[in-house]
Amino acid sequence: MAETASVYRVPARPARAVPPVVLALRRLPKPRLTGLGGGLFAASTMFALGCLDWLLLDGSAVVYGMLFLPVSALTALWVREADLVTAPISVPIAFAVGIVPIAGGTGGFGGQTMAVVTALAVHAGWLYGGTLVAGLITCVRKVRMMSRRQRRRPGPPTRRA
Repeated sequence: MAETASVYRVPARPARAVPPVVLALRRLPKPRLTGLGGGLFAASTMFALGCLDWLLLDGSAVVYGMLFLPVSALTALWVREADLVTAPISVPIAFAVGIVPIAGGTGGFGGQTMAVVTALAVHAGWLYGGTLVAGLITCVRKVRMMSRRQRRRPGPPTRRA
């Protein structure tokens, strides 16, 4: 009796469908802001959100703090790799700029300054949280950048005896 070989085809694993949200996000532009541009983006966005919060919600600090977190993340994601260190520095400054409209001070410059300082002290949790978000994102981006550079670098030269 002659031996015969049988070939069985294993069905290929079906390709995983990419969600439409991911496809839409991949089509968006990837802005790269300088350190100054990232700071200006964060400060102007937080000031505009603070004014909107004051107009629409009578200065709700919780809403302002919750809006601060995504602005911190976007600032850390959009800053150039050469300027990564500026994102965790500019984000708290942006928080302070944006809290001016909702601080609610009266009595001139001194009263407004004291209201801003008090609001910064009372809402320090949001400030620290947003700074932590920006710091973590920039740290991850820095580690990934260093590992990419390490992979591109050729190995050490070999010594010949």
